[in-house]
Amino acid sequence: MPDPRPLSFQVPAPAVRPGGTPDFSDVRISRAGEVRRPEVDAAPEDIRDLAYEIIRVLDRESEAVGPWAGLLGDDELLTGLRHMLTLRAFDARMQMAQRQGKTSFYMQHMGEEAVSCAFRVALEPGDMNFPTYRQAGLLIAGGYPMLDMMCQIYSNELDPLKGRQLPVMYSSREHGFFSISGNLATQFIQAVGWAMASAMKRDTRIAVGWIGDGSTAESDFHAALVFASTYKAPVVLNIVNNQWAISTFQGIARGGSGTFAARGLGFGLPALRVDGNDYLAVHAVAKWAIERARRNLGPTLVEYVTYRVGAHSTSDDPSAYRPKTESDAWPLGDPVLRLKNHLIRRGVWSEERHKQAEAEILADIIAVQKEAERHGTLHSGPHPSARDMFEGVYEQMPPHLRRQRQQGGI
Repeated sequence: MPDPRPLSFQVPAPAVRPGGTPDFSDVRISRAGEVRRPEVDAAPEDIRDLAYEIIRVLDRESEAVGPWAGLLGDDELLTGLRHMLTLRAFDARMQMAQRQGKTSFYMQHMGEEAVSCAFRVALEPGDMNFPTYRQAGLLIAGGYPMLDMMCQIYSNELDPLKGRQLPVMYSSREHGFFSISGNLATQFIQAVGWAMASAMKRDTRIAVGWIGDGSTAESDFHAALVFASTYKAPVVLNIVNNQWAISTFQGIARGGSGTFAARGLGFGLPALRVDGNDYLAVHAVAKWAIERARRNLGPTLVEYVTYRVGAHSTSDDPSAYRPKTESDAWPLGDPVLRLKNHLIRRGVWSEERHKQAEAEILADIIAVQKEAERHGTLHSGPHPSARDMFEGVYEQMPPHLRRQRQQGGI
C-alpha cells in the first residue's frame, strides 16, 4: 500500500492584497427589482433562494423598481437622507476630535449609514436593539440627543454613562439601544433572550440583534440561532457584512457557506440578503422581518451586503491588508449618493439643496460639539466623579462596596 499523501491545511485568502487591483468579481449582484418579495408568512423552506440573492430597489438610473419598492414617501426619504448626512458629518467631527486627543478612540460608519438609519425607522417605540459599535444611526434616526452622544465620547462631566464605557459604546434604554459590549457577539444571544422574555410576558415588543461578519465566527452567534429557531423568538438577527473585520477579510468567518445568510438555512430560519447601500431596500426588508416577528412567525436572519470605507477604528491601518483604492471599486456605491440621486430624479431634491443641507447639518454639529467640549474632554476635564463608579451597579449597594467607597474617601 503506497504511503498516504500528507494532509494540507487551507487558509482562505482575499482576492487581492495591498498594492493589487481591487477585485469584486466574486460578488454576484442581483438586478434591481428582480428578487421576489414573498408573503410575510412564507415558510422558510420556500424562500431558501433569498439567502443567495441580493434584494435591491434602486437601479442604475436611480429609479425605485420591483416588488420591494414603494413603502416610503418623499418626505420620509428626505428625512432618511438627513439622518445619513448627520451620521456622516458627526463621524467626521468625532474622528477629528480623536486625532486632536479629545477622546481616546472612535469608530466611523462611512459607507454603512443606510443599514442602521433605514432599519431604525421601521421599528416601534419599545423595541430593543442589541447593537455593535457601528450602529450609531439607530440613535440618530431615533432622536437620541447628539449632545449626550458627544459627552459619552469625551467621558466628560455630562457623560450619561459616567465614564464607565469606552467611547462610542452608547446605551439608552429609552431609545431602544442596549449597552454595547466590547466582547464581540455577546449581543446576539442577549437579543434572543430578551425576545424570549418579551414573548413569555405576552408583551408586544420585539428585539433586534446586530453582528459584524467577522464576529459570526464566535460561538454566541451559533448559540443565538439555536435558541431563536427552537423557541421561535420574536427577533430580527442582522449580520452587517462590510467585507472586512479589523484585519481579516469576510471569507475567514464565512467559511464554505457561500453567504452569511445561508448560515440560517441549517437552523430552519428564513434568511435574506439585501443591498446594504440601498436605503429603500434596507427599510423594505426590515419591515418584512419586523412584521414577521411581531406576528409570532419567529426570527429572521438578514445579511446586509455593504462595505466599510474607512478604517475599522482609529487604532487600525487598513492599508496594511487591503488596496487603498478598493472602496472606489465597490460595486454597490455610496448609500448617501444613491439616495440623493433618487430624490433628485423624483424632483424633490437638488444639488444646491443638498449642499445647503450639508452645511446646515455641519453647523448644527459644530454647535453641539462646542457645547459638549464646554463640559470637558478626555484631556481637559472636568470628568465624572470617582464616586459614580459605585452607583448604578446594584439596585441596593452591598456592604462591601459601601466599605470600599468609604475607604476611598468618596
